[in-house]
Amino acid sequence: MANLSDLVLQFQELVNHLPDWLQPAGVALAGAVPFVEGEGAAAIGVVGGIHPVAAALSAMTGNFLAVLVVVLISARTRAAVLTSTGRTPAPSPRRQKFDRAFARYGVAGVSLLGPLLIPTHFTAAALAGAGVSRTRVLAWQAVTIVLWTTGISLVITGVIHFSG
Repeated sequence: MANLSDLVLQFQELVNHLPDWLQPAGVALAGAVPFVEGEGAAAIGVVGGIHPVAAALSAMTGNFLAVLVVVLISARTRAAVLTSTGRTPAPSPRRQKFDRAFARYGVAGVSLLGPLLIPTHFTAAALAGAGVSRTRVLAWQAVTIVLWTTGISLVITGVIHFSG
């Protein structure tokens, strides 16, 4: 995790060195990175002094645009493999694990719970690779990105707090 910490610090430095009007673009760039995602990027923006709403919206935008690219590439790759071979490749053990979760929770569940385990980029690629329609994958990934980024942003800004 030290590498992820270094990455977050580098994005914080980048955002801090940008002119104020360009800082949301730096946050969006951070949101496009797997494991940083919208949640981490929003935190980078808020800690860097960007208004929380602007930070969250920028982070969501960057995260969603990256997921959009991943879904489009994954869907085209799946179509190319099916066209060239005429069959679906044998699933790997990881793929079998995903398939079990998908059968149990569906697109909505896998999308909403996915960020607890893996980046939205990976979940979206797996769903598109499984043959789920691009529209459905993107719709649920958008919902997921908005909910998770908003939730984390509210915690970071202190609007939501946990007391024991």
